[in-house]
Amino acid sequence: MSQVICLWASPRNISTALMYSFAQRKDVKVLDEPFYAYYLTHVNPKINHPGKKEILESQPTSLDEVLNKINSLKKDFKIIFIKNMTHHLKGVNLSFANSWSNIILTRNPQSAMISFSKVIQNPTMDDLGYELQYLLASSFKKKSIKFKIISSEELLKNPKEILTNMCGFFNISFDSKMLSWKKGGIVEDGVWAPYWYGNVHNSEGFSPYTEKFENDIPSNQHNLLEKALYYYQKLMSFLD
Repeated sequence: MSQVICLWASPRNISTALMYSFAQRKDVKVLDEPFYAYYLTHVNPKINHPGKKEILESQPTSLDEVLNKINSLKKDFKIIFIKNMTHHLKGVNLSFANSWSNIILTRNPQSAMISFSKVIQNPTMDDLGYELQYLLASSFKKKSIKFKIISSEELLKNPKEILTNMCGFFNISFDSKMLSWKKGGIVEDGVWAPYWYGNVHNSEGFSPYTEKFENDIPSNQHNLLEKALYYYQKLMSFLD
């Protein structure tokens, strides 16, 4: 029976590296942000993301069409790994994910905001996704839906350990091929890759963890950082 693994990520959070990791497995088909065009059409149509025109031309804008595509892959692949940005499905009835294997990938907002602001200036709370991740985790817990929270910092510090633990959660075996990949991208990259994936395209595995500091955050975003940290800490409380 096929398994759908959905990664509910916040932006600039090594989600692409994790997608590359799973793409090294022969039993996995990865999908790169399949709800992106839906988000740009129905959730936040006014936002002007880099490559917006190309994104809308490359993907279905219908949620049902995307879900049908995912379901159609089940007959050919044992595991389908969806790299998804949590905010892409804001306001959507997520009952379709009840039977999925759900993993929430988060990162200290301070580091994420530094990275995100290099591409999108003046991000909002919805852009950053922390409140939405917390609400998602709360909903999963209330409905007794199994989910796992992964810290990108811990993944970078201990990739083999965290990936092994993650595979155990999915009831699949760890594959050492998940620890490295070739430079230059994968065929499943979305058309937005040139704007966002520079670092991972130049990598051959998970990069060593480096810490960022608050003085790198623009002063006009300190209130946003404080709010993001609030929801991040509430989200991390589910780890206890």
